[in-house]
Amino acid sequence: MTILTSNCNPQDPQFTKNKAIYDGLISDLRDRFDWALAGGGEKIVARHRERGKLLARERIDLLVDPLTPFLELSPLAALGLYDNGLPSAGIVTGIGTVRGVTCVIIANDATVKGGSFYKETVRKHIRAQDIAYENDLPIIYLVDCGGANLENLEDVFPDQEHFGGTFYRQCRMSAKGLPQLAAVFGECTAGGAYIPALCDEFVMVAKNSSIHLGGPQIVKAAISEIINRDDLGGAWMHSTLSGVSDHFAVDEKEAIAKLRDMVGALNYPQTLHGDIRAPLPPRYDPAELTGIASVDLTVPFDQREIIARLVDDSAFHEFKPLYGATLLCGFAHIEGLPVGIIANNGVLMSESTLKGVHFIELCDQRNIPLLFMQNTTGFMVGSEAERNGIAKNSAKLVYAVSNTRVPRYTLVTGGSYGAGNYGMSGRGFRPRFMFMWPNARLGGMNPDVGSSVLMDLRRASISKEPATEAELAAYEQKVRDMFEEKSAPYYCTARIWDDGIIEPADTRQTLALCLAIGAMQAPQTGYRPVYRM
Repeated sequence: MTILTSNCNPQDPQFTKNKAIYDGLISDLRDRFDWALAGGGEKIVARHRERGKLLARERIDLLVDPLTPFLELSPLAALGLYDNGLPSAGIVTGIGTVRGVTCVIIANDATVKGGSFYKETVRKHIRAQDIAYENDLPIIYLVDCGGANLENLEDVFPDQEHFGGTFYRQCRMSAKGLPQLAAVFGECTAGGAYIPALCDEFVMVAKNSSIHLGGPQIVKAAISEIINRDDLGGAWMHSTLSGVSDHFAVDEKEAIAKLRDMVGALNYPQTLHGDIRAPLPPRYDPAELTGIASVDLTVPFDQREIIARLVDDSAFHEFKPLYGATLLCGFAHIEGLPVGIIANNGVLMSESTLKGVHFIELCDQRNIPLLFMQNTTGFMVGSEAERNGIAKNSAKLVYAVSNTRVPRYTLVTGGSYGAGNYGMSGRGFRPRFMFMWPNARLGGMNPDVGSSVLMDLRRASISKEPATEAELAAYEQKVRDMFEEKSAPYYCTARIWDDGIIEPADTRQTLALCLAIGAMQAPQTGYRPVYRM
């Protein structure tokens, strides 16, 4: 393969200026991670420990194999919501290796609102289940769940993507043959009882854990029976009398050890498929990415410079390099795993979209997963673009993205706006994983275009009195601020529109883990649709 050459000069004033600004973005990102890691705060954490309980991430640390990575997903969920009182949406999700088996892990954080489920909690829980289902991964639940938040039942109870959807997914995963295991560390009442009950095998911890469809207060109100929580649904009762629990543990560490033994008994081999090679580091330093990726998205940057710092040996076989220059396509390896890369180098033109469709077809035929690197304002507009068939050609790209059968992954390195987000495998098109960089933006329109459109509509409105220039200026600033706020990466990640914001220097390792998960599935064979027309 061709070795990419870099035109980046770390001594260039623009590079050093950009890197200094980006370093500030990374510092802000790490501060927000501190918020997520703090859980419910010192007072509640201290009370949690007094009960002999470990924190959610401590349980995960004991569960996963030593010196193996844990890819935490959406750690900044619910940031800025509920007066910042729901760190990580009260739940920790991610992917880790247990007894050599790659598993999805879902852990309730009882220090945050008692482990209750809010709207974002449910979304994050369901997202982790969907990742397990699509990637054929076993799933482990570390349960310390207060059930649905009763004050927000309309956001968590009745709809198909609400709390009931988590149990529906458990049933579907069981029917698919995906192992599901659990350890119960706290109270599982009402709907929360179904999480362990629907698992193949689970363990309960003495004293702190309990499972019951109705707690002592409900039992008293419903049938006038007075009973304590342990007698009603404690670990000993369920392990010796009801048989609901499969294992009994005297403390949390023993429960986690039993959980590891359960994974060891799964008989669930995971084999990598494809052209797996010995990994080679990039020839250029990934630390330089923060000086390359523009913080000011009106300043373009060449995605080849990014690719050269992500792929093995900086080797990249570019496809149609002299055609459709605003869309970069090519083949590479990341940590020894094959990948086809589609990256924006500007607005999507008709030629670019057709080139992208052709490349997707090749990857589909060759069983090569796709990585979409987004940095675009969208598809080209205007009379010339329409006469060149941009509407039909962009639809072809959307069709190809939707129907390719190879795994897709998405990384937002800059802007992701409008239909360009769709054509480049945005969240609505269900990529296996989607991550953003701290400088990234995601929205229906960029602030310049969006504010201009709304200003024209305001001036043309016949239902309102004519506005003064001062009023129009204030309105323009208001809508511009709205577009800026709602396209910011933290606004997006708080609402789980991605799987997390990652630092550029961590991107290669993150993508490699995701590619390895996809490579565990055998390639699909048989008829493959032809998109090129």
